[in-house]
Amino acid sequence: MVRGISRRVIVVDSPDPHIFEQAIFIIRNDAVSDESGVPSEQIVEQAVRIAKNYAHTHGVSPHRKISLPPWLAAILGGAAIGLMWLLVYLI
Repeated sequence: MVRGISRRVIVVDSPDPHIFEQAIFIIRNDAVSDESGVPSEQIVEQAVRIAKNYAHTHGVSPHRKISLPPWLAAILGGAAIGLMWLLVYLI
């Protein structure tokens, strides 16, 4: 539905695109007037803070990747192959 009313919006890009792409905040007309004393920079900072907080609290925790040094991976791989050869030989 399209109305003939102009609105002020703030579009914030997501800090984590896996959750949402953009957050769109519709600002009340009286919130940024000269009488309220709230600067527009403060409103933008609050919108960014809200988007980051939402992404942080509702985000999917990343899977922790186990990283082994190459020398340890070689030793463990060699031990696994040696164990398999031993099992095949004994059976």
